Amino acid sequence: MDERTAEERILAGLDDEQRTVATTLTGPLCVLAGAGTGKTRAITHRIAYGVHTGVYNPNRLLAVTFTARAAAEMRTRLRDLGVGTVQARTFHAAALRQLQYFWPHAVGGQLPGLLEHKAQIIAEAARRLRLPTDRAAIRDLASEVEWAKVSMLTPETYLTQAQDRGEPGGLDKLAVGRLFQAYEDVKADRNLIDFEDVLLITVGILQEDPRVAATVREQYRHFVVDEYQDVSPLQQRMLDLWLGGREELCVVGDASQTIYSFTGATPRHLLDFPARYPAANVVKLVRDYRSTPQVVGLANSLLANRRSGGFAADALWSAPLELLAQRPNGPSPEFLECTDDEAEASAVAARIKILIDHGTPASEIAVLFRTNGQSEAYEQALSGAGVGYQLRGGERFFARKEVRDGILQLRAASRAAEDEPLGQLVRDILGNLGWQAGAPTAGGAVRERWESLSALVALADDLVASRSTPEHTFSVVDFVAELTERASAQHAPTVQGVTLASLHSAKGLEWDAVFLVGLSEGLMPISFADSPETVDEERRLLYVGITRAREFLNFSWSTARTPGGRANRRPSRFLDGLRPNSVGGGPTGPRQAASRKPRKTASPSVCRVCGKVLTTGAERKIGRCSTCPAGYDEAVFEELRAWRLKEATAAEVPAFVVFTDATLMAIAEAAPQDLQALSALPGVGPSKLERYGAAVLEIVSST
Repeated sequence: MDERTAEERILAGLDDEQRTVATTLTGPLCVLAGAGTGKTRAITHRIAYGVHTGVYNPNRLLAVTFTARAAAEMRTRLRDLGVGTVQARTFHAAALRQLQYFWPHAVGGQLPGLLEHKAQIIAEAARRLRLPTDRAAIRDLASEVEWAKVSMLTPETYLTQAQDRGEPGGLDKLAVGRLFQAYEDVKADRNLIDFEDVLLITVGILQEDPRVAATVREQYRHFVVDEYQDVSPLQQRMLDLWLGGREELCVVGDASQTIYSFTGATPRHLLDFPARYPAANVVKLVRDYRSTPQVVGLANSLLANRRSGGFAADALWSAPLELLAQRPNGPSPEFLECTDDEAEASAVAARIKILIDHGTPASEIAVLFRTNGQSEAYEQALSGAGVGYQLRGGERFFARKEVRDGILQLRAASRAAEDEPLGQLVRDILGNLGWQAGAPTAGGAVRERWESLSALVALADDLVASRSTPEHTFSVVDFVAELTERASAQHAPTVQGVTLASLHSAKGLEWDAVFLVGLSEGLMPISFADSPETVDEERRLLYVGITRAREFLNFSWSTARTPGGRANRRPSRFLDGLRPNSVGGGPTGPRQAASRKPRKTASPSVCRVCGKVLTTGAERKIGRCSTCPAGYDEAVFEELRAWRLKEATAAEVPAFVVFTDATLMAIAEAAPQDLQALSALPGVGPSKLERYGAAVLEIVSST
C-alpha cells in the first residue's frame, strides 16, 4: 500500500522545473513550455497540489483553454488526481455559462439563440447588399468578421484598423465593413448571437454591472490559462475583468507555437506577461519527453534558421525555447522527393504499410498537410494499400449513427445490467451493431463503422483498467456517464486508423510516426503568405508539425502536380539546411525567395558496370543498374541482412529504418575497412555510423 501523502504522490515523477510549477501556488506565474515538455502534466499537478494542501478551494478555481478536446483532457487528468470538481472549460464555454446565469438579471428576458455557423447569415447579408456569395468568398468573409470581433472592432472601426488585411472574399475594405454591419443586422432580426457575441456581451455585462463583476470575482479566486499564446484581445479583456486587478493567475504557452494569428490570436500577452506582472515567477519547461533527439534536433534547427524580418527585432521572438531531448536515439528523419502528387501519396502509403506490418498501430501514424484539399490523394492511396484511415475535421465521432445507436443501447442496458462486467457487456451490445473481434476485410462504410465501434470497445477497456478501484468497479452506468460527458465536449476516443489532418488541426496531438507531405514552395509556406510575418507563422506551423512526432518523421514533396507534368516545383525553403545536401536556413519573405539562384543540375550518375544513366534512387545508391551483376560476395550481403533483422526486431522498428537493402548492397560491394570509408557510403549518416558502424565493419571483415 502506498503510504506516501497525497501531496507526495502528486509531486512524484515531476522533473525539477515541473515541480517548481506545481509548488508555486500563489501570485502571477508564467510557464514558457516547449512542445512535448509536459505542460499539461505540470499545471494539472499544480492544481491538484494546491487543492490537497488547502491553498485552493476546488470550487473557486477556473482553468481555461481553447478547445473542447483540451478542456476534456484536462478534466480527465484532474479527476484522476482526485480533484474532479475543479472546472476546466474553454473561454467560450465559461463565458456562455456566466451569460446564461446573469442574462435574466442584467438584461432581462430570454437569452437569444446561439448561432453555431456564420455561413448562412453571412450569405444572407451578402445577398442584401448584392455582393458575391460563392462558397469560398463566404468562408473568407466569415473568417474576417470573426477576426474583427475578437479584435474588438465594430463595423465603424473596422475600416481604419484593417488596412493590411488584404481583400477577403475579393471585396475592398468598405464593402467588407458594410457586410459586417449587414451581418449584425440579420442576426438582430433573427434574435441570434454568435460565439464572439457570447464573449462580447459577457465582457459588456462585467464592465457595466458592478454586482455581476463582484459575484464572478467572489466565485473564482484563482485562474489557470493554457495555450496562452493563442488568446485574442477579446479573451484577454474578459480574463482581466475576471481578475479585477488581482494577480492569482498562472499562464502557460509557447510563442513558437503561435499558428492562429489569422483568427485574432496573438502571443503578445504571453511575451509581455513579465512586464505586466513584475512580481511574476517565470519558469521554462524545455525537457522534451515526447520526441527522439533526432526529431528534437530538427525542430530546434528549423527555428534557429529564421532570418531577420518579421518579429526578429523582438528579443523573445528571436530566442525561441531550445528543447532538450530526454528520449533515447531513434531513426533519422527521412526526406523524400517524388515526381508528382500521385507518386508522393503512393510512396507515403507504402511506407505507412511497412510501419504497420512491423508493429506500429495505425492510430499512431499521421499524415499532415497544409490544406484540406490535399487529403484526397492520401485517402485514395491508403485505401488502395488496404490501410484504414480517419479524416480529422470530418464528421464528428459522436455524430456518427453507429456511435449514437451504441450509446442509446448502452444507456438502456445500464438500467438492468449495472453489475455485469463492463468489457464483455459492451462487446455483446455493440456486436449487435456490427462490431466483431477482428477487422472486416471489406473497406469503405463497413470498415468505418467497425472502427467507430472498436473505439468504444477500446475506451471501455481503458476506463475499466484506469478507473476501477478495490472499492468500486467501473460499471456500465459510469461508462454511459463518461460517454455523455465526452459527447458534449466532443472528446472522441482513439479510432484505429491512420490520421489524415491539416497542420492546424494537429495542434495538441502526437503520434509515433508523422508524415509531413506536400512540402513544396507555394504550399509550405502557402502562396498567400506575402509578408515576413505571415511567412514566419508558416515556419511555426511546420515546427508544430515536426514536434507531433515521437519517433518516425518523414518529409516529402513532389516536383510536379500531375504525372508527366512539368517539374517546376521546389522543396520548401524551410527545408534548406535540414534536408541532406542543402545549406542555409532560407529567407523569410517571398521577395527574398524569388531572388534565390536556381539549383545547379548535377551530372547524371552512371552504372559502373555498363555505363548507362541510373534512373532510380536505389540504383544511384549502389552505383549500378538493378539488372547488372552485383559486385559483392552474396554471403556478406546475407550476413548483413540477418544482422539488420536482429537489430530491427530488438528495437521494434521496420528493417529499413536500420539500413535499406540498397545501403547494405553498397556496403557489401565497397567492403569498407574502417569507419571513414563506411561513412562515405550513401545512407550511412553520423548517427547510424555511431550506432552500427563497429558491427557492420566486423561483419564485412569476418565473412
